[in-house]
Amino acid sequence: MYVLLDECVPRPLARELSEHRVVHVSEVGWSGLRNGQLLAAMVDEGFDGLVTVDRNLGFQQSVQGSNVFVVLMIAHSNRLDQLLPLIPDVKRAIEFAQPGQLVRVGN
Repeated sequence: MYVLLDECVPRPLARELSEHRVVHVSEVGWSGLRNGQLLAAMVDEGFDGLVTVDRNLGFQQSVQGSNVFVVLMIAHSNRLDQLLPLIPDVKRAIEFAQPGQLVRVGN
């Protein structure tokens, strides 16, 4: 899968998903794009999914009917030590998510 890490996700998290092609939003110059713009850019560039910790409900409306999935990591903070325990569930979500689906992992 070709997966984008949102700007609120620590870049080192990409190492934990090494079985996929993972790129951080800052690496493609998309920092600051709004949810709808980001999802549209992802579709244009052939991404399969987005991993984020952004609980903004805008993703729920934007992702439905799109060609990408969103994995929302729910943790107390976006610090790496808080997100690492969610990695097994994130990997499963990436493997099984369908385009247009929002998958929540964590508490």
